[in-house]
Amino acid sequence: MSSTANQPPNLSRGRFRSQRISRFTESVIREMTRLAMQHGATNLAQGFPDFPAPAELKRAAAEAIDADINQYAITWGAKPFRDAIAAKYRTTYGMEFDPEREITVCCGATEGMVASLLAVLDPGDEVVLFEPFYENYGPDTQLCGAVPRYVTLHAPDWNFDPEELRAAFTPKTKAIILNSPNNPTGKVFSRQELEFIAALCQEFDCLAITDEIYEHILYDDAVHIPIMSLPGMRDRTILVNSMSKTYSVTGWRVGWVLASPDLTNSIRKVHDFLTVGAAAPLQQAGVLALSLPESYYGHLSTEYRARRDHLVTSLQAVGFKCFIPRGAYYVMTDVSGFGFESDTSFVRHLIGKIGVAAVPGSSFYAHHGGGSQQVRFCFCKKYETLEKARHQFLELK
Repeated sequence: MSSTANQPPNLSRGRFRSQRISRFTESVIREMTRLAMQHGATNLAQGFPDFPAPAELKRAAAEAIDADINQYAITWGAKPFRDAIAAKYRTTYGMEFDPEREITVCCGATEGMVASLLAVLDPGDEVVLFEPFYENYGPDTQLCGAVPRYVTLHAPDWNFDPEELRAAFTPKTKAIILNSPNNPTGKVFSRQELEFIAALCQEFDCLAITDEIYEHILYDDAVHIPIMSLPGMRDRTILVNSMSKTYSVTGWRVGWVLASPDLTNSIRKVHDFLTVGAAAPLQQAGVLALSLPESYYGHLSTEYRARRDHLVTSLQAVGFKCFIPRGAYYVMTDVSGFGFESDTSFVRHLIGKIGVAAVPGSSFYAHHGGGSQQVRFCFCKKYETLEKARHQFLELK
């Protein structure tokens, strides 16, 4: 027997590490939450509410568990929940979806996105991504063996250059990933911008894969338009969404994917072997969530707008340059006035010395130097939390 037979593997050499994961790191956002916990810092980094979910949703979930809805649902989603999703899109957008052939319930929008990409991408395919982008999109694309092509959203309004976007499309382009309202910038894409993107998708015969998780969190008369609703896009769009942000239940991990029957068939195959299915009692509670009146969504935006204004005022008072978001619940800032070498060094100072956690802007960019003087804060927090942070920020003056 070899003398090394009983020796542990030498992991430091990377022999047991897949090549596909070598090009990205673990989530910086989640790392900032761990640092916040380690230092006892106020967490304005990760986008989860620190206030309770709606009481009626919690009761519905508890009632579902008590009613023994505790075993597997159909892998692509319990029928009452799929019916509720279809009804919600019919009411909100006038869009019709067949619950049996066009709706897949999954474990949050995160799984919905990667399942969709795995279902449609082959190694060597190209995917267009706007940057700054939510940090999962790059690794998701690379896990599929696809090649990301980045197009910059330019501050302060986070607009894109139409010619730069057109140049990113090639005969190898399979899809563009679109997140509106956008994380981290809060940009809400206009109808004119969406029509331009839709025209490119049709010209180059590719898909739009959309993350619409912040659809109901809108400010300053912004309007969310699903690109799927535009002419020519019904069968070339995959729409990903979730209960997480709209209903303040980020830990439930219940989302859905809407797509034409052929695309849905492929997505369901991946979803089935990836996670089997989302939590059955929480899907049942989702039926109630999706039937809430329109007033719920108006109240949601009003409450978050007040929190946005509170945080922006606090940040501006101590020298941050804020890019005012029109959607989602994040504020991107320019921190160049503080004189730190990089966004990362500034964020570590914030956490360790000031007691507030944020996310370094560079984690939302692929190109070297991108976001090196930008920092993202979230405001989906109790007023007490935001007020505490306001006092902590004063230490920066």
